[in-house]
Amino acid sequence: MKILVTGGAGFIGSAVIRNIIDNTKDSVVNVDSLTYAGNLESLPLIEESERYAFEKVDICDHAELDRVFSTHKPDAVMHLAAESHVDRSIDGPAAFIETNIVGTYTLLEATRTYWNTLSLDEKDAFRFHHISTDEVYGDLEGTDDLFKETTPYEPSSPYSASKASSDHLVRAWLRTYGLPTVVTNCSNNYGPFHFPEKLIPLMILNALDGKPLPVYGDGMQIRDWLFVEDHARALYKVVTEGEVGETYNIGGHNEKANIEVVKTICALLEELVPESSYSKDSAAHSDEDGNVKGFESLITYVTDRPGHDVRYAIDASKIERELGWKPEETFESGIRKTVEWYLNNKEWWSRVLDGSYAGERLGVKG
Repeated sequence: MKILVTGGAGFIGSAVIRNIIDNTKDSVVNVDSLTYAGNLESLPLIEESERYAFEKVDICDHAELDRVFSTHKPDAVMHLAAESHVDRSIDGPAAFIETNIVGTYTLLEATRTYWNTLSLDEKDAFRFHHISTDEVYGDLEGTDDLFKETTPYEPSSPYSASKASSDHLVRAWLRTYGLPTVVTNCSNNYGPFHFPEKLIPLMILNALDGKPLPVYGDGMQIRDWLFVEDHARALYKVVTEGEVGETYNIGGHNEKANIEVVKTICALLEELVPESSYSKDSAAHSDEDGNVKGFESLITYVTDRPGHDVRYAIDASKIERELGWKPEETFESGIRKTVEWYLNNKEWWSRVLDGSYAGERLGVKG
């Protein structure tokens, strides 16, 4: 099978492509415009595969999408291209409307144009898999409530509202035009190659540099954390085995308060980087009374962001029951792997922080 992956240079998209190339016989066409979060260095050695092709294309460019479909003739689309940072959506929502709504509409139309050229058997086999977020559901009030596939949408931020809109468009293209679509909504991802503006990599890198670890409000916002490689495996299950018209929630079964996540990272760094001047083992980092507090002393509580949802939690029983997927990583194993990856891959994140990454290996600039 040949799969067209939009946003394949992003965090989740690159994990999806690595999984497909490394663990299946399928081919991939990576369609990415290489905005700030698109990093081809998240696909080490992948471009050497004969089963991989890259197209630097904006999903809002209908003509270029038509060319990509005509050239590569994919059997499925996995749509991950999106603006995804909530804080950025609050400061500048226009890009989220353009990419997440207009871009999804444009991609749907380009896909439909191509799909209509296929034979009946090819049409039946084709899939348009839209990858979305649990943030479209808003937040949960009760401590035992879970997001189900039937939970009503109540998005709180410009980001989640734009993703909710794109979800509705995808379902409408199935209902109106018969385009065979499937939707997944996932919880918070983490793992290797995560862009450093997001919570977990930000905390790791700030701590290593002795910078403050900013925590919104009281840090008691709860998220369900999903290791990105588990998510990539789930997405492949859905695009190859999922039923047309269905929605599948994907979660990690790991509800953690933000402050608990940050303190877990601090504890791991104490263990893994004891030589740091910010470790408890170092007398170089102490308060006025001479008490050594370690990495946790860098935690700084900051003003909460507007409209901050309190709790997300996914009921992922449907995908386990119907497709046989469940996460392989616990939060404890996944967060250890993540911290160790950042400690061992300074070249990758250093090039992100100084802006020198930008897809240079393929001779393009983001």
